[in-house]
Amino acid sequence: LQGIFVLGLPYALLHSGYSGLLLIILAAGLCCYTGKILIACLYEENEDGQLLRVRDTYEDIANACCRKLSPRLGGIVVNVTQVMELIMTCVLYLVVSGNLLSHSFPYVPMTEKTWCVIVFVTLLPCVFIKTLKTVSKLSQLCSLAHFITILVVMTYCLTQIHHWSWATFRLSIEFEDFLVSVGVIIFSYTSQIFLPALEGNMENPGEFRCMLNWTHFFACVLKTTFALAAFLTWGEETKEVITDNLPPFLQTLVNLCLLTKAIFSYPLPFFAATEVVCACVSRINHYNYVSPLFTLGVRSSFLLLTLLMAVFIPHFALLMGLTGSVTGAAMTFLLPSLFHLKLKWKKLSFFETCADISVFILGLLCSLAGIVCSITGLLEVL
Repeated sequence: LQGIFVLGLPYALLHSGYSGLLLIILAAGLCCYTGKILIACLYEENEDGQLLRVRDTYEDIANACCRKLSPRLGGIVVNVTQVMELIMTCVLYLVVSGNLLSHSFPYVPMTEKTWCVIVFVTLLPCVFIKTLKTVSKLSQLCSLAHFITILVVMTYCLTQIHHWSWATFRLSIEFEDFLVSVGVIIFSYTSQIFLPALEGNMENPGEFRCMLNWTHFFACVLKTTFALAAFLTWGEETKEVITDNLPPFLQTLVNLCLLTKAIFSYPLPFFAATEVVCACVSRINHYNYVSPLFTLGVRSSFLLLTLLMAVFIPHFALLMGLTGSVTGAAMTFLLPSLFHLKLKWKKLSFFETCADISVFILGLLCSLAGIVCSITGLLEVL
């Protein structure tokens, strides 16, 4: 909930004004709610009224909902959406890496696209990763780099508190810019694809709802504080990646920390995406063995795909907004509420039914509008 994409929130506030602050809070509440109902779909009551965990994954929930249409239709939809989100996350890591390097070394005659290619070369060993254990070792530096970055940015912002002006906040906003901001904010909260595995590995799954409440509360407080402090510091000059606003002596240090985080964060979504594809192929062939050559081909193709997308769509905020509007809204709002209605319809109270329908409609509207506006913005820039 506090990943590298929090760096795009000040830019989202630039285009959404006061409504952006409300949206950060609203998104936290809605994402917390959909996380709870998604986990509720893993359980069914037995004859004694006791809840039993009869499903293990997001895919299992989707297959249960679509069983009458096709045994695997729901799982296919979820897997496709999940792979899209993971691949787009990888693309965003490449885009932000190129952005960070170009601003860290402005005197080097290289474009952001060239820097993306250089980062891509360092990521080539990812095609040989075979286990999650390797990924975990690469990810150990991510949290440290992230906290150093947030600490430096917040400390600098607090030293500029005498320059803060609430006049920079706008009441009237451009509707299209606001919708792109919606996608950015939603994407910064997406975690639903990890929740079933997380809940299943808790020592006391009964504390899951309490855990979800507190984590989203603190995430909301931290996101709001960070975005607000950064925006009040730079106002209309706020850039897509907030670290670009720092003075040169801090910018290089912070950007190198972020570059470390981005590079070492890339293997996790990349590995997860390729594993989903290979697992699907394995099920289609009705055996658990996938040729190493095929796996290598999938990983190489995905790696090259992320580079091509990063080179041709090098705009962090717009790309993040598009991802949030497409996959983020689907996995976070649309599918959890739809699955909950389908599986628990007879047991839901009137209030719960209305809440699920409202979340679904809201997610659908935000998704469609965000997609149109993000694509329009990207086409204009390109």
